[in-house]
Amino acid sequence: MPELPEIETIRRGLEPILTGRRIDRVVVRERRLREPVIPVQLRRLVGSRFLSIRRRSKYLLLGTDTGSTLLIHLGMTGQLWVTEVDQPRRPHEHVVISLSDGRDLRFADSRRFGMLLVIQTGNIDQHPRLRNLGPEPLDGSLTGDRLFQSTRNRTRPVKNFLIDTRSVAGVGNIYACETLHRARIDPRLPVGRIGRIRWERLVQSLRTVLAEAIEAGGTTFRDYLKADGEVGLFAVALRVYNRAGKPCLRCAGTIRRITQAGRGTFFCPRCQR
Repeated sequence: MPELPEIETIRRGLEPILTGRRIDRVVVRERRLREPVIPVQLRRLVGSRFLSIRRRSKYLLLGTDTGSTLLIHLGMTGQLWVTEVDQPRRPHEHVVISLSDGRDLRFADSRRFGMLLVIQTGNIDQHPRLRNLGPEPLDGSLTGDRLFQSTRNRTRPVKNFLIDTRSVAGVGNIYACETLHRARIDPRLPVGRIGRIRWERLVQSLRTVLAEAIEAGGTTFRDYLKADGEVGLFAVALRVYNRAGKPCLRCAGTIRRITQAGRGTFFCPRCQR
């Protein structure tokens, strides 16, 4: 599933391409996504121009000059990219938005777990998909002290806490594993047993991991593509994720894989405490 660095990479790629562009045409080929696409709502965007390309957690928010925002989530296998209008159709292309500069914004999703919704810009923070999200890890709203205060007397494992978007917005499984390894924290450790200083170290590690991943264009294992249709390269820098049985790059211990909250957790039992 594309996570925060992948979505932020796509956002940065789309921003200079889409900002100021007029929507000339919308074609919906498949309505059956996680939430059904409503063609009449998408077609109402025709004639409007994109004003802003933002991200909230793992959602892309494409604001227009008519007071509507196109909310996009890529689900498990969604892809969103810009290409010349005469380029051949790819498999599972469900929605095509033709732009005034002769290019297309295309959305594909083989498993159809993604979504495209048109919402009112003025009420965006109260939308059910957005209103319960936690703080963004890349801005000043997330601090070690805030996480310390919110986790007192709680027994939830720290890895489960990090991947819950109500706790921290958009971290995702890969980057939670990598962050906990950088911070030398055992993913099984109850959050209530983590002190303020270790929370500060975790937040710093999280920002470092996310920044490095964004710089590398995200992590591609299977479906994720950047806005220009290219793959992300952060997979070569992963220290623990998907490395079960291999030596830890810090202490030479053996990387283990366990299951937490239905997701694979990779960590080093020797140096993560």
